[in-house]
Amino acid sequence: MLIKMELARIIISEMNDHQVVFLNEIDGDRNFPIVIGIFEATSIDRRVQGHIAPRPLTHDLLKNTIEEMGGEAKDIVITNLVEHTYYAVIRIDLNGDVVEVDSRPSDAIALAAHYDPPLPIFVDEEVLIAATQAD
Repeated sequence: MLIKMELARIIISEMNDHQVVFLNEIDGDRNFPIVIGIFEATSIDRRVQGHIAPRPLTHDLLKNTIEEMGGEAKDIVITNLVEHTYYAVIRIDLNGDVVEVDSRPSDAIALAAHYDPPLPIFVDEEVLIAATQAD
């Protein structure tokens, strides 16, 4: 079962190699952090703050590519947790078929933030249970 989540907080630290995004369950009270890189964290933060680069950055490029090829990004899903590493997919409607593209959760969340409104974020129930037990 997929659980709908929302981006709740981004923690960016120039003193650390690792940045953190927190996802909150929309219809519940569970939440968990995902450690991400500085590039993805700043990309997400810029979009959340409403800053749009004058030229396409990496996540803009991905969004533009999906759209120019006739696809429509539907949502992102965090699908798995293996040895402290999260896995995700970007689900794209392409000519009526849903294509799942493997992605790091940080890139998937950054892509989701590049849409207005942001793409829905889902987490597999088993991943959410494992993530919240790991706290």
